[in-house]
Amino acid sequence: MATRRVAVAGAGLAGLSAAVALRRAGWDVEIFERRRLLGGKATSYVVDGIEVDNGQHVFLGCCTEFIDFVTGLGLGDRLHLQDRFAATLLKPGDPPLTLRAATLPPPLHLLPVLLGHRYLPRRSRLEVVWAILAARRDAPPSETFADWLERHHQGELARHWFWDPFLVPALNAPAAEVAANDARFVINTAFGGDRRAACFGFVDVPLARIAETAAERAGPVHLRAGVTGLIERDGAIAGLRLADGAEQDFDAVVLAVPPDALVRILGEPGRFRIVGLDRFKTAPIVDVHLWYVGGTLDFDFAALLDSPIQWVFQKAPGYLCCSLSAAGELTTRPEAELIDLCHQELTRAIPALRSARLEHGAATRDPDATFVPAVGLRRPGPATTYPNLAIAGAWTNTGWPATMESAVRSGRAAARLIMTGGTPHDA
Repeated sequence: MATRRVAVAGAGLAGLSAAVALRRAGWDVEIFERRRLLGGKATSYVVDGIEVDNGQHVFLGCCTEFIDFVTGLGLGDRLHLQDRFAATLLKPGDPPLTLRAATLPPPLHLLPVLLGHRYLPRRSRLEVVWAILAARRDAPPSETFADWLERHHQGELARHWFWDPFLVPALNAPAAEVAANDARFVINTAFGGDRRAACFGFVDVPLARIAETAAERAGPVHLRAGVTGLIERDGAIAGLRLADGAEQDFDAVVLAVPPDALVRILGEPGRFRIVGLDRFKTAPIVDVHLWYVGGTLDFDFAALLDSPIQWVFQKAPGYLCCSLSAAGELTTRPEAELIDLCHQELTRAIPALRSARLEHGAATRDPDATFVPAVGLRRPGPATTYPNLAIAGAWTNTGWPATMESAVRSGRAAARLIMTGGTPHDA
């Protein structure tokens, strides 16, 4: 029997995880990527001679599929993951406050985190505990997270000092813009699951190394080779049309592309029983990378309070990555302004940096970094009307927010669907 050939459109984590799974199952895989870089939203490129990540840097201990994917590529030793949850809160004018989980069964492991949170008065701590427990119950599908917080009596202090620092970065949108059930998923998965679920982690090499290694395991990659359409023949998908006008035959196709690109490729998504793509809205993320000489920092991950920076993590001695989620107009600011903004914010909150020298800085912006998990948004699964055509992407119905975990889960789901000959479309 001839080896079956499959095309994967999109070389982000979704497409690469699908390609690796299919190659391991014995398929001949070819990857088509319209850009010049591998990795999609989780890639790296050189800025002034320094390679920086442009994408989602941090993962959590609950991101089991992403961890398994990277480990399966032989890069497990490049994953830096906390043994137990610890986060430092930085507030200008106050000494750093480090919150650490206990080695107790969940959710009791979070008691020291809440009891030690000096910015939360006793009443606010009880409010947070009540909400974490209440998150186990479904919310009305029409309810926003802001409405859910109000319904569960979360006061201003609980929102400002706990929910905003943790949930806005996770969903990349304010509480009033996201569905309550998407926020509930984050709460249950990170705070109500395994006690290592909320542990922070990052990859200690540029993210492009993951993409490059995955591509080497999967098969040929065609860069600057955008897919513009599909070939349909005898009631099945028979191949791809490319931007240069070429057509190539394949036994199956995985489209691991964003919603707008999927519309362009399919032409009429409804014909494939994929609906609602026009309802997807995106939100920006800005990342600022700063390299300091001098100054000793004693934290890995820190949340900046009352700052446009949500989180900062130390990827190597003196190398700080600042994440500005739901960045809004910040995406339009010049790089020098973003570097100066983050440097000023960090030195206000971290006294040890005031004697350090900022040696270099770089900023990356993604105006369409993630989709907004809004109320009523319908995320399609991997299946279409054709058993040999699957879709993938962090935006598809994985149950997760738009993260590296969601991307890998979607790619693996698309690969399973292709390998099993397809199933009826996911409603």
